[in-house]
Amino acid sequence: MKKIREFIKKYFAAVDKWLLFFCLSISTIGILCQYSLVNSNQASTLNISERVALVQIIASLLGITAAIIISNFDYHFMAKLWKLYMPVSVFLVILTFFIGMQVDETVDDKAWLRLPFGLTFQPSELLKICFILSFAYHLSKVYGQLNRPMNLMLLCIHGAFPVLLIHFQGDDGTALIFGFIFLTMLFAAGISWKYIIAALPVIAAAIPIAWQYILTDDQRTRFLAVYFEEYADPLGADYQQRLSRISIGLGQLQGEGLFREDYWYVPKMHNDFVFSFIGQALGFVGAMIVVAFLCGICFRCIIDAKNALDPLGAYICYGVFAMFFFQCLINIGMCISVLPVIGITLPFLSAGGTSIAITYLGIGLVLSVHVHRRRNIFYE
Repeated sequence: MKKIREFIKKYFAAVDKWLLFFCLSISTIGILCQYSLVNSNQASTLNISERVALVQIIASLLGITAAIIISNFDYHFMAKLWKLYMPVSVFLVILTFFIGMQVDETVDDKAWLRLPFGLTFQPSELLKICFILSFAYHLSKVYGQLNRPMNLMLLCIHGAFPVLLIHFQGDDGTALIFGFIFLTMLFAAGISWKYIIAALPVIAAAIPIAWQYILTDDQRTRFLAVYFEEYADPLGADYQQRLSRISIGLGQLQGEGLFREDYWYVPKMHNDFVFSFIGQALGFVGAMIVVAFLCGICFRCIIDAKNALDPLGAYICYGVFAMFFFQCLINIGMCISVLPVIGITLPFLSAGGTSIAITYLGIGLVLSVHVHRRRNIFYE
């Protein structure tokens, strides 16, 4: 028992306590928001029950536990096991092409797998963590030789694979997040500016092609409705974001409060548009506190990357940062009508057990990098 107490004491002395604090704070706010919604007049309209809040609690507890356990494993060991977990995660995503299901009628892509007891699992979320680990390991293997053409080409193939896989699955929002993770980690590894400059005309040429042949009519309409007033349609593409802006505005400075009976309705306000509920219930002050906590998580990921023992640890932290930051940026951006509706959840706050648990796995990797920033920390 004495050895266990000493181990726990040493662990909490070594762990990134600020990162844990920010994550626990955001998770608590997320649970309170979900409970507030399921007990409001909007529960029947949103077709949600107390099960949603219960899943939020269980996923958060399991996620926190998993993050602490993972942080005790050396990230070098975990990265080297990519040949085990990467094929499994890819296989699970491929399964959705055959036996995938929709979580509701408003979602077109069949990106979920049915589990026992009425639960569902989104394999693309697990693939994010597996990709971050495997790509960080790949980058560390070519450290100092990243800008050799052959190395860079293989890295681009590595990065393009999950983007294309998820695109063909039909979840372009998640595919976009994979793209952001890939680019952020590549920049962090020190890609030469000559490649970046050379890529600019290619990107410029690809934009009209993507607009015409890759984006659907609905996606183009959503984009135009945000940036061009003549395309705005209060009952069409702009409907959800219009209601979201009203919801956030109703909160004014201090908000209408949690656990009220009556809230302004926004479709998906328990999930993709949970920030609109936060603005309504907690007001500008509460929304800014939430944003501050989210920024705190991003900041700690960068700090842990800077203090990492080696490039592998730094790349892992930058990958988790990219996943977290761009999800927050896109989600909040679409809730306040700065970005088009893409269908990205807000980490720790949106309803969804898979998203919460997997995000905590990413946090666990960052904690592992922080805990193991000095070799053999538990045996000194």
